[in-house]
Amino acid sequence: MKFENNRSGNGGVITLNNEIKEVGRLTYTIFPEDNKFIISFVLVHPEFEGRGMGKYLVEEAIKFSRENKWNVYPHCSYARSVMKRMNDVEDILLER
Repeated sequence: MKFENNRSGNGGVITLNNEIKEVGRLTYTIFPEDNKFIISFVLVHPEFEGRGMGKYLVEEAIKFSRENKWNVYPHCSYARSVMKRMNDVEDILLER
């Protein structure tokens, strides 16, 4: 599995691909002046659902956020539920 982060301006898409095709994607928006990284949407294609691929995408987004010293607001309900179950994100998790 391989992650690819395609950033354009203040937004972007992190994709997760296997050797053959895209497994899923996470879209985000960045507000650098507020040190805020917003996870807008997480999608895992149906044939890969139920294998933790969405969580991997959220973890990659968190890694990217930490590298840039941004706090994370999970607008996406799936990302929010994943992050609330994680023990090591209290320092960057933004809740409204």
